[in-house]
Amino acid sequence: MRGLTARRSLTFAIAITAFVAVVEFAGGYASGSLALTTDAVHVCMDVFALLLALIAAVGSDLPADRRRTFGYGRIEVLGALVNGTLLLVATVVIAYAAARRFGSPVEPRAAIMSGVAAIGLCCNGIVGWLLHSSDRNLNVRAALFHVFGDALGAVAVVVGGILIALTHQAWIDPALALLVAAIIVTGVVRVMRDATNVLLESVPGDVDAAKLTGHLQEIGGVTGVHDLHVWSIGSGSHALSAHVSLDDRRLSEATAVLREIDDCLKSHFGITHITIQFECESCPVVVDHR
Repeated sequence: MRGLTARRSLTFAIAITAFVAVVEFAGGYASGSLALTTDAVHVCMDVFALLLALIAAVGSDLPADRRRTFGYGRIEVLGALVNGTLLLVATVVIAYAAARRFGSPVEPRAAIMSGVAAIGLCCNGIVGWLLHSSDRNLNVRAALFHVFGDALGAVAVVVGGILIALTHQAWIDPALALLVAAIIVTGVVRVMRDATNVLLESVPGDVDAAKLTGHLQEIGGVTGVHDLHVWSIGSGSHALSAHVSLDDRRLSEATAVLREIDDCLKSHFGITHITIQFECESCPVVVDHR
């Protein structure tokens, strides 16, 4: 039930955020504000982030098949890379336009600029409330981070519009555009870095491999751990494979050790896909001479 609540909240959040993007693009055109247009691009980034979170929530429920034995968790990773690339290109275009505006400044209509940004800020508050009150898994928490960043951009545009109305300094608009563009780049770099780490099967950022190995070696019967690999299948879905050396013991006792390893990895490190190969260096090797 809580998973359904998260998906429903994400769906409403996407609709509201997409509406804000359209309004801000229209407001940016009507007011001549580059800063407001840049914030609209930032809102588009939030739409993609929310959409990826929804895809991840739906994809996590899809069963694995013969060709995709780990399921569809990495669909969101591919989407994140495409999204990040498009936003980086858009940000470069905005930065170029802002640089040209400094050479020939144009004073935007400050009232429209601040009013539209204020509407976007109110909608951000609604989206934040929807996500905060839903089932906050890792994807929803990441979407909340994007919404918070967009709220900062909207506040900057509102304040900038007020300053322009009071001082009639046109350079404030392109300066704000560069500020919001910097916020966009910071978020995009973070998303693309995380997506690339997943594709490279790097150790997840929330897992300390050395600490994990130490935990395993403290389990009774375990004498060593090697060939350990930890990677992410998707957001919040980690996998592990390792060779674990045991002292000489019965098969039933080894099964109990395996159960303890599973419990340790799931409770302390959130790893759910676990493959362990047991080894016993001290065990005698039986050779069949038949």
